[in-house]
Amino acid sequence: MPTVAVLGAGSPAPLFTVALAQGLKESGFTEGENLRIEYRWARGVYDLLPGMADELVSLRVNVLAPFGTAAVRAAKSASVKVFPPMPVVFSFGSDPVAEGLVASLNRPGGNMTGSTSIGGSLAPKRLELLRAFLGNDTVLAILINPDNPLAGPERADAETAALTLGQRLEVVTARTESELELRSRA
Repeated sequence: MPTVAVLGAGSPAPLFTVALAQGLKESGFTEGENLRIEYRWARGVYDLLPGMADELVSLRVNVLAPFGTAAVRAAKSASVKVFPPMPVVFSFGSDPVAEGLVASLNRPGGNMTGSTSIGGSLAPKRLELLRAFLGNDTVLAILINPDNPLAGPERADAETAALTLGQRLEVVTARTESELELRSRA
């Protein structure tokens, strides 16, 4: 039975799994009948991703389907440990060319292909909308996982946008849900 391996950097995403099942069903594949899906969720603990990706490759799945930048990087690394390299179909919000994952958007080459939602920084628009909703005198905060490969650029974009808008901004970092709970109690 063909197997799709889903590797997620975050927590289980019910909307994602439902949409995936629906899309596969529209293509004639039904989980448990003529397709198996193996899910692995790192729950924001990015150090787990390489081992999870290696495990999925060792299961000899037909395709790796990672989402999230860190998961895509782990899948790329694991996928070339077998010959021929395992196909990877990714989805994430960064530039796959700039990340060194594919040669170009129109001709990715190799064993990697997928979709991206790159569209420039959204931080200025997000802050603008929050200010319109909450008022100009409100202190705004953003939550960032410092282990996320995009944490640095996201933080820099938000801080630059806040400075431009004259907006007070707090940056809160947490790697896990329990770390966030500890911060909220402090």
